[in-house]
Amino acid sequence: MSADLPPDQSESRFERPASSPRPRGHVGSRPPTYDAEPTALPLADPDDLDDLVADTVLDGARYGACTLRAVSVRGDSARYRGEPRRDSLLTARFGTGEQALLLVAMATGARATPGAHRAAAEACHWIGRAVGRSHARLVEDIRAGRRGDLKSGLHRLTDRSLGKLRASAAEQGVDPEEYAAGLRCLLLPADPECRTRVFFGVGPGGLFRLRDGEWQDIEPQVTEIKGEPVVGFGSPPAETPDGDRLTMDLGIPTPPSPYEPAPEPPREPFRFRTSVARPGDTLLVCSAGLADPLRGEPELGDYLAERWSRPEPPGLAAFLADSQVRVKGYADDRTAAAVWEA
Repeated sequence: MSADLPPDQSESRFERPASSPRPRGHVGSRPPTYDAEPTALPLADPDDLDDLVADTVLDGARYGACTLRAVSVRGDSARYRGEPRRDSLLTARFGTGEQALLLVAMATGARATPGAHRAAAEACHWIGRAVGRSHARLVEDIRAGRRGDLKSGLHRLTDRSLGKLRASAAEQGVDPEEYAAGLRCLLLPADPECRTRVFFGVGPGGLFRLRDGEWQDIEPQVTEIKGEPVVGFGSPPAETPDGDRLTMDLGIPTPPSPYEPAPEPPREPFRFRTSVARPGDTLLVCSAGLADPLRGEPELGDYLAERWSRPEPPGLAAFLADSQVRVKGYADDRTAAAVWEA
């Protein structure tokens, strides 16, 4: 039929995809021990079906100059043993238009504990609420480049969120060391004129940048926040509505409240980094399930660099396939969020 059409119409009607290597199931010298696809489902409680966790969660968006892809996949080991995914993923937009702020939060529950998936989900929800309530101030500080204010404020929000997680453990009569989670977050302003990307969190994982076809490991060094909390990020006001000045923080431990236990410092040091994206960059935030094989198996990094250095970001299905390329010896859950800069 195309022979009867003018040459320009015949060519535009059929588009051949650009040649590219087929997605690979694994890299390395040997295939992984476990099957590539899920084997066993986690045990379900008929009276608590809300506790079930899907094997895979996939999300994406495009705002301003960036395209976001996010995924959380149950690890090979958990798939084989019928255990729930103990990684949790939250993607959320707060605000509208150029004032909007995108949050990606990922958490990993403690290994070999029955409530790990619940602790991870709670950690994501607590930090989501905290960021959402402070999103206007956060957007303002990101645009203005107030790195110190952001660092102090986000440390306080993280501290309070993990404190609430420990309070939840106490309410359930669970050991706080077992009902715990590492937390890693990324803030992306929707304003196309703002190229600042903000990472913060607590616990293991990875922060990488793909630039000019090469991976850069930009995981921030652990830091200690000094100085007073920043007002507007969950810290108490300087005075009451009636004008009464509040007592200054002199480093004296706050006694426990009968209504809400006083939050404790995070068990792990706080990590924070701001970076200004360049066109063509890809920023990757991930849990240890992907960060460890990326650091330990160079072939995986080479493969993902080739797949993710193309002019257009991958679609959701392609990103899922790429992010779960397996490596022998690494069978944990994988959670990752990647941002392509136009």
